Amino acid sequence: MKALRIYAGPAARKHIERHGLRPVDVGIVPAAAGGPKGLILGPLDRFIFGDWLTRSSQPVDLVGASIGAWRMATACLENATTAFERLERDYIAQDYELPPGRKSPTLEHVSERFGDNLRSFYGGRIGEVLGHRRYRLHIVTSRGRHVLGREHKLHTPLGYLGAFLSNTVHRKAMGAWLERVVFSTPQAALPFATADYRTRQVALTEANFNAALQASCSIPFVLQAIHDIPGAPPGAYWDGGITDYHLHLDYRSEGLVLYPHFQKAVVPGWLDKGFKWRHRATPFLDRMVVLAPDPAWVARLPNAKLPDRTDFARYGTDLKARMAAWNGAVSASRELADEFAQWLERPDRIETL
Repeated sequence: MKALRIYAGPAARKHIERHGLRPVDVGIVPAAAGGPKGLILGPLDRFIFGDWLTRSSQPVDLVGASIGAWRMATACLENATTAFERLERDYIAQDYELPPGRKSPTLEHVSERFGDNLRSFYGGRIGEVLGHRRYRLHIVTSRGRHVLGREHKLHTPLGYLGAFLSNTVHRKAMGAWLERVVFSTPQAALPFATADYRTRQVALTEANFNAALQASCSIPFVLQAIHDIPGAPPGAYWDGGITDYHLHLDYRSEGLVLYPHFQKAVVPGWLDKGFKWRHRATPFLDRMVVLAPDPAWVARLPNAKLPDRTDFARYGTDLKARMAAWNGAVSASRELADEFAQWLERPDRIETL
């Protein structure tokens, strides 16, 4: 394989060596935060949800944060392949006005435009997501506590500084500032244990779906927090990637955890990005199979990297150039899906997670 690398935890590797990897083996699919990086997973999403997983009938828990939550909610729509194609087009085409004298759009403008896009995307279709016969959706958000309980121009930066400093001491200590709140398909149990971090679960409904999904995508200081989501504890809600950047969770499933990801490392929280010692695999990932691009393949993409948020500054108001770069990366990423399909026929190359 030239584009795709496959990593597995000990239990997952043993299962694949004995049985291969079959659709019926999958019990959980996580989807990471990471903004535009998630674009390269579109072809894999279309193959997995539009073709491969349709060959089985077991329930599957879909756990997502930020763009990963958008992707997993899209998987719950009828004709998921077409829905994923639209997600890709809409995400690549997003554009924001720059006020005179500013190098970046205002939080208010980005939040308003993004919210409009989500309402248009899922308009009249939330029932499809909540009522999917197989998929149980779990949208991860980060709820501010105490000084972060309401968004404020002074309190919010101070609160995130406190969260950062607490997190450097111990990840669990960050729970004094932010807690994990998961919005789940009604009656769906969480597919992971919660002793690792302060957690609440809330039923996902028609009334709170858009707010919960936008909150999960609301990057601090880029978008506004979403306040007082219906059915949930009051307060400010931000991007689920803050508490759970790559969803390094204590998964509980008899099946395997199939994880299309944009890198090998499963980083616990957004504030852990610089802490390399927290990027190592743990027993939480024993049943996980990670599908990730080969770094050498990534180096051949436009700008020799995955699409990311720095491209907004790189290209500025040149929307056409940014779209060309992102479309080029997405087009190349079809190799990931093609190689995964071929590997399934003969799953003989597995690396240790």
